[in-house]
Amino acid sequence: MDSTGPAKARKKSKNQSPEVKFQLDLTDCSRRKDLLSAITLCETAVSEKLKFNQQHFNTLLYLCSTAISDPSLKESAVSFGFRVYNLLQSIGVIPNEATVTAVARLAAAKRDGDSAFELVKTIGKYKVTPRLRTYDPALFCFCESLEVDKAYEVEQHMSSAGVELEEPQISVLLKVSSDTGKGDKVYEYLHKLRRFVKCVSESTAKIIEDWFCSEKASDIGESTLDVGLIREAILSNGGGWHGKGWIGKGNWVVKRTNVYSNGKCCCCAQQLVCVDISCAETDNFAQSLAALAIEREAQPNFISFQEWLEVHNHCDAIVDGANVGLYQQNFADSGFNLPQVEAVVKELCKMSRGKWPLVFWHNKRTRASLDNSSHRKVVEEWIDKGVLYSTPNGSNDDWYWLYAAVKLKCLLITNDEMRDHIFELLGNDLFLRWKEKHQIRYTFVKGQLRLEMPPPYSVVIQESETGSWHVPIAGNDSELERTWLCVTRPGVSTASDIAVNGETFENIAAREPCASISVTLLDSSVARKRKERPSSTS
Repeated sequence: MDSTGPAKARKKSKNQSPEVKFQLDLTDCSRRKDLLSAITLCETAVSEKLKFNQQHFNTLLYLCSTAISDPSLKESAVSFGFRVYNLLQSIGVIPNEATVTAVARLAAAKRDGDSAFELVKTIGKYKVTPRLRTYDPALFCFCESLEVDKAYEVEQHMSSAGVELEEPQISVLLKVSSDTGKGDKVYEYLHKLRRFVKCVSESTAKIIEDWFCSEKASDIGESTLDVGLIREAILSNGGGWHGKGWIGKGNWVVKRTNVYSNGKCCCCAQQLVCVDISCAETDNFAQSLAALAIEREAQPNFISFQEWLEVHNHCDAIVDGANVGLYQQNFADSGFNLPQVEAVVKELCKMSRGKWPLVFWHNKRTRASLDNSSHRKVVEEWIDKGVLYSTPNGSNDDWYWLYAAVKLKCLLITNDEMRDHIFELLGNDLFLRWKEKHQIRYTFVKGQLRLEMPPPYSVVIQESETGSWHVPIAGNDSELERTWLCVTRPGVSTASDIAVNGETFENIAAREPCASISVTLLDSSVARKRKERPSSTS
């Protein structure tokens, strides 16, 4: 046994400066979450006139902010925490985001939401950027005390700082709006949940249920509406919601149910839809794609392509020809399987009632195919019909087929997962939502083509043209077992029941077949209507 070990430790301890020992002991208190020992340690350090730095202060404030959850320590934690913060300010240490967040939590612990919010509002003078957690103390404090206008003010400040809400924050704002009977704000936060949260938690689902079962919810809404306005809004928004306010009058019926694999609600038979990005988002997406492509491609090439696409824009689908032709093949042109591309083109023509898709690949594949006697006739036909675009030398064909699919609001046939560097440039929620709606994957089983279409419905909150709501609840269930909230109003639960300017949907549908629409790009007539809407030029 090495007897020198303890002796070395004692010697090392003797050689430590008071500052180093204080730092080590404080770190140990933090690890053990031992606030009382940290208070004693801090008071000793002050009496010995040791120098404090930002890390020391943040460690002490962190211990205080975590101790407030213990009723026996809460009062001591708040009192000591503010003493630490005052000391920090008195010696001129600059707070960082962690400092402000910890002190805001202490302020909220004594129900002083105003002080917690003031800390966040003044954080800019330290050149510090607030985070979501920085706002939480003030926001939750105001919501718990039903100071609803102050809670809304916190949210507005978050928005101006570029801080996005997540489910806990939306949920608490939804609850305080419901508890104070502010129906318009409940409607607003339901749509924020739809936009930012895929499936709601059980606690959020309960808040939604309580709202729809309340007397205030039954009193709010319009019994007549402009059907054209609702239909236009649904179409423009990409389906699944209109955002024009509560529809109908009277009590709501709230049930927990499931959704069939085809997207039909098991309870009310409402057809859920695969939700697309909105028309405005689509146009902005196309513009950003064009800007990136022009920046990285040979500029005249892509601009020429945009001009070509303005003429050849009558299609419902785009084919990533290289991806399809090389599927399960050897590398290089000798392994390119044109009959696979041809099979995809024929199937898409059949689905679109004879309308041709656009095929994209590099111009070297066009030259190779024209030199191949067994391929020449097919490729010449595509060229003659103007449905083949050969990307020029030095260009990345990914930019071309992706831009065409977005610009023309088309389906895109590719197994490309779109994860490489060019797609990382688009790395945002909008791109993922667009892919879910527009990408068709494929397989060839014993030479037979199988297309995997976009899902028949999106697992997101949906608002129908009749005013009903469907809310998916998070869980470990399969999609067929997933629990949904089905929220309807008797008398306006189907499209044929609701009165529109004194006339029922049933009568309007007899005159206008598209009165009750389910927006889906699988229906080429709807795809065509979307493309006919005015859009900005990329």
